[in-house]
Amino acid sequence: MTKRPDILATIRAIPLFRDCTDDELRQIDSVADEVSMPAGRALVRQGELGREFVVIVDGEVSVERDGEVVATLGAGAHFGELALLVDHPRNATVVAATDLRLEVIDRRGFQNLLDNSPHLTKNLLHSLARRLSELDDNVSGS
Repeated sequence: MTKRPDILATIRAIPLFRDCTDDELRQIDSVADEVSMPAGRALVRQGELGREFVVIVDGEVSVERDGEVVATLGAGAHFGELALLVDHPRNATVVAATDLRLEVIDRRGFQNLLDNSPHLTKNLLHSLARRLSELDDNVSGS
């Protein structure tokens, strides 16, 4: 399967990878696998350990927590970055609402990237810090 020529732009649009160099984006793309998934299929299940980082290239997914749909994600959205770093259960089930094309990076490939790219590691830490800050703001504001 041939990768879309604009996948580097899609990856760059993800906050985690926003400040990456073109070479780092190509490295990320080199460890990503393009996967097609039919509508109705669960990509991840709440409570299961996650080991993949997923970028939606085409299509939409629904995100469910405890059986309730809490979000819909489309092209350019991503999930699973925390699962690449720690053994922690998924906090939601993600189901293909339409046929999907995905870029998937597994834990081993991602760890190799981090081991070989201090800049990428720094970006990841900044992204996770922002995410934690947003969660804290949400909890404090409720």
